[in-house]
Amino acid sequence: MPLFPLRTVLFPGGQLALRIFEPRYLDMVRECARQDSGFGICLILQGRETGAPAIPAAVGTIARITDFHTGGDGLLTIVVEGGARFRVDRTRARSDGLLRGSVAMWPPEPRKEVPVEFALLQSIAERLVETMTPQSRHAPRSMYDDAGWVGFRLAELLPLDVEEQQHMLELTDPLQRLAELRDVLPRFQKS
Repeated sequence: MPLFPLRTVLFPGGQLALRIFEPRYLDMVRECARQDSGFGICLILQGRETGAPAIPAAVGTIARITDFHTGGDGLLTIVVEGGARFRVDRTRARSDGLLRGSVAMWPPEPRKEVPVEFALLQSIAERLVETMTPQSRHAPRSMYDDAGWVGFRLAELLPLDVEEQQHMLELTDPLQRLAELRDVLPRFQKS
């Protein structure tokens, strides 16, 4: 699978706009469009988004292109949506610098209802989605009862650093993710 290391984390169900200008990534987008396939987004552990291939985190998210356009600057912008998570077993860099990874797909998280002790997190998620992610604004009300969906939305919208976001991505229990997010909330309260 082609890998796109970034200084951001894509969560399942999340959306991300990417400006594509390096030839290796333009080729990757063409390949994905031709094959109707996705690519993997992984957090950069070492290196940069441009230039030499970066070292990606071992856990990432499949990105499927949902929209694209060319901006006024002539650069291609794509919008991707996060799908399943995966673990990278090994990587290799092509001659053009594009990373490809042998990956093992993770099964989807089991749907768990949000327990009553996390009701505040549901309210916070609803407010954050309403103001910060217009594309999710019309999510069915039932999504706010899904602990996995609420946890992923909070992990992407709260001002966590990327290492914390990566940790949230790697958790496999949606209730543990909610508990850890609840525990970091006091950091974001105004004094």
